[in-house]
Amino acid sequence: MTIALPTTTLPAAFRPKQRLGFNTRVSFNDDDGPAKGLRDGIELYRQAEQLGYQSGWAYQRHFDHYLSSPLPFFAAAGQHTSRITLGSAVIPMRYQDPILLAEAAGTTDLLIGGRLELAISTGASGAFDAVFGTVETDARTEAKRRQARFLSALSGDVLHTVTEAGQGAPKGAELRVTPHSPTLRSRIRQGSASLSSAVQAAELGIGLICGTVQHDQDDGETFGAYQARIIEAYRSNWRRIWGTEPPSVAVAASILVGTTPDLREKYAAYDLDRRTNGIAASRPKGALIPAAQPAGAQISPVFQGAPDEVLEAVFNDPGLAAADEIILFLPPAFGLAENIRLLTDLAETVAPSLGWSPAV
Repeated sequence: MTIALPTTTLPAAFRPKQRLGFNTRVSFNDDDGPAKGLRDGIELYRQAEQLGYQSGWAYQRHFDHYLSSPLPFFAAAGQHTSRITLGSAVIPMRYQDPILLAEAAGTTDLLIGGRLELAISTGASGAFDAVFGTVETDARTEAKRRQARFLSALSGDVLHTVTEAGQGAPKGAELRVTPHSPTLRSRIRQGSASLSSAVQAAELGIGLICGTVQHDQDDGETFGAYQARIIEAYRSNWRRIWGTEPPSVAVAASILVGTTPDLREKYAAYDLDRRTNGIAASRPKGALIPAAQPAGAQISPVFQGAPDEVLEAVFNDPGLAAADEIILFLPPAFGLAENIRLLTDLAETVAPSLGWSPAV
């Protein structure tokens, strides 16, 4: 069902949306198990591509009822799609071996025809140090070190010159990551929740994606207002450093278009759950209960209601207005049919009024 909304005039401060994406956790519950969750995740990408979505993103979470290893999943999903980009949002660098990640990323990107987009983060609490191993520095410093090593490896830099022959490498051989995907580094983004991480992304010359949690905002500042400042900091620093226009900025948001009374009631209940329980809202059966939300952090609002109500709310949000790409954050506990309905209703009602056109 397509509901006609005005598409001719966008608010002056609103940037037309070049791309439309979604963010899934590829979750599973205790009743159905992980195999079905993975198959449903692949089907979600396939259906989104048919709807004209340009990007699909998957969240990484270790030791829970969600996707823990995105790259094998993307390699599989890429065999069932042909156009949509497949991206991580986000991979915490603290727990990655940067060279192994670069090898896996290059292999995956070549398998799926150059459609991989990796968003990485350098924020980490060190909660899993007992599993992944402790480090001499703090978690954030270590994450930034691994990020730099990862980006260097993707660039094709020499990582080591062999001083003693062995493992098939002669003395004097210059070691680089293989297989090498020449354009992959240009599709790396920084997952940003603060001004400092946005500036860091600009300094590194990588893209930016803003998520649904942020911190370090000014007292009383709304989520959207701070998000707009993050985006502006990224763009202004990019122009200052590189002298060119920055890459497109993506923003994840819960935009739940209710095309029936039952759906509006359902999405309003999710909104209440998220405002009440924060990051602990909407968990699949058997999932762990997250730790308390960090002090000073805030989560993004849920834009829900009838199509015209959602459209007005999106137009009036400074963060969404400033973005080039909107990524629909799917509730983690929703199943395949519920998620496809969300994708369909957003694409057929509100998204065209945001300046978006489906990919063909």
